[in-house]
Amino acid sequence: MPRIAEARPAAEPSSQEQKARQRRILRAAAALATERGFDRVQMQDVAKEAGVAIATLYRYFPSKTHLFTAVLAEQVEQLDALARPPRDGQDPVGAVRQLLLSSSRKLLSRPLLASAMLQSNVQANAATVNEAIRIDKTMQEAVLRMLGIDRPTAQDVRLVSLVIECWYGMLSSALNGRLSMADVEVEIRLACDLLLAARSNAP
Repeated sequence: MPRIAEARPAAEPSSQEQKARQRRILRAAAALATERGFDRVQMQDVAKEAGVAIATLYRYFPSKTHLFTAVLAEQVEQLDALARPPRDGQDPVGAVRQLLLSSSRKLLSRPLLASAMLQSNVQANAATVNEAIRIDKTMQEAVLRMLGIDRPTAQDVRLVSLVIECWYGMLSSALNGRLSMADVEVEIRLACDLLLAARSNAP
């Protein structure tokens, strides 16, 4: 009988060994979802692929929603590592556009995995899926950093959040066949240009 996921936060790894085990789980989940998609990935298969006991898997990830939200969090951390403050003479909005465009191409190159991550992030309850809050915070901080906004106003935060929500929506539409990659690129540019023009440090 399938195990029913518990409505509880995931355990956090503390030792280096536990962190390495968690990384193996995330890599295994990403590999399986790339081939099968969210619905056809079974938790016992992830545990087997990662070389961990099923109880260990459920301790860190009480459900597939927890698991694939954490996979997305890793992807967002990679995006965050590329987010740099604007250089002299650089168009910060253009830099944000370019980062979102390159990230879109990377995510959409593995559509089944991208769908699993976005589906999980949409379903994730912030009260029990800690990674959902981390994703939102990391994305906001990355975009604000690229815009050169050190002390964001409430409006800055709202504008950046709207850009990110638009981006998620475009990715979902592309995965559902409603937008082409060319359309995604056009709409990312438009969303960034319109929304970020109202930021506090706009010229």
